[in-house]
Amino acid sequence: MDRLRKQVGIRKSLLVFGPEGVGKSRLLRAFVENQAHALYVGQMRSPREFALKLLQVLYDSDDGIKAPGNLSALSTSSLKGVIHRALDTHSFLMVLDHLDAPSRVVTGMIKDLHYYGRTPVIFAARSPHMKDIGTLRPLRAIKLERIKLKNLRPQIALEFARREAERVELWASNLEATLPSLVEWSDGNPA
Repeated sequence: MDRLRKQVGIRKSLLVFGPEGVGKSRLLRAFVENQAHALYVGQMRSPREFALKLLQVLYDSDDGIKAPGNLSALSTSSLKGVIHRALDTHSFLMVLDHLDAPSRVVTGMIKDLHYYGRTPVIFAARSPHMKDIGTLRPLRAIKLERIKLKNLRPQIALEFARREAERVELWASNLEATLPSLVEWSDGNPA
């Protein structure tokens, strides 16, 4: 979390990577909750879906951005123009999660909205080379710092599992006997 805050403070883009279930999304959502002007968008596949989700986050923010009339009637190009105008009003940060295989057009939109570093982007990926998310490879041209999330050491993973079980009020008569096995089977992966 400290590293994320530092990167945002110096307006740098960032790639957060690690194996599936290690906690990338959880970290990013927790980060966005306490970050002014952070725009979190997850699960997008088409340019229109990306634009609409990003606009929704912009309009839900406390930045006084007013939504134009009927967004659903606007073309994707028009939506992109509305996003550009909104991004010009503040120093925003885009946090893009679950980029499983967006189209090249979505990739182009992200690159364009990045504004050559003016709007930093935090990406979540399963590999440091982003090869698992295919069409995002062109975005490697955006100079990215990297943070690798790893599976937790066994003792830390066990403590995490205990706290999560307590938080979600999970109860089982054999819970204390089962949690160490779950941590061992998962190789320290919190999910």
